[in-house]
Amino acid sequence: MSNPREEFLAGERPEDVALFLADSYVADERFEKFGDPVDDGIVMIVDGESGRNAFKAATDTDAMGFAKTAMQQEGEINDDLTSGECPDADADGDHDPQFVFAFAEEQNEDVGGIYAEGAVVHAYAQCACGTAYSDRWNVADS
Repeated sequence: MSNPREEFLAGERPEDVALFLADSYVADERFEKFGDPVDDGIVMIVDGESGRNAFKAATDTDAMGFAKTAMQQEGEINDDLTSGECPDADADGDHDPQFVFAFAEEQNEDVGGIYAEGAVVHAYAQCACGTAYSDRWNVADS
């Protein structure tokens, strides 16, 4: 694989983070040179520290603080990191992710569970409705 996004989603870039920024949330063309344009925005794969800084610059939010908040509510984030199912989708309004922050952990048999089966992607999304939510999956299942 030579595509950073494919490598990340396969769990092969645990030192990096992934960011999805929806066009409806960020309209800064400078991000395009750092990522891959997708239908509704841009996906960037960058080293951990740079990724956290880019996340802060784009969202005015601390990445790890956001992740901690999002972990309080589970939802579904698609394995392409650009869409998902907001846990509050039954309410009126737009429920598309505005941004997603994700990282991968390598397989860890000592921890057990899904971590023993292979690399795990942790993803955290901010919905247009204001709900923050999280998801995680084993890359072998995606």
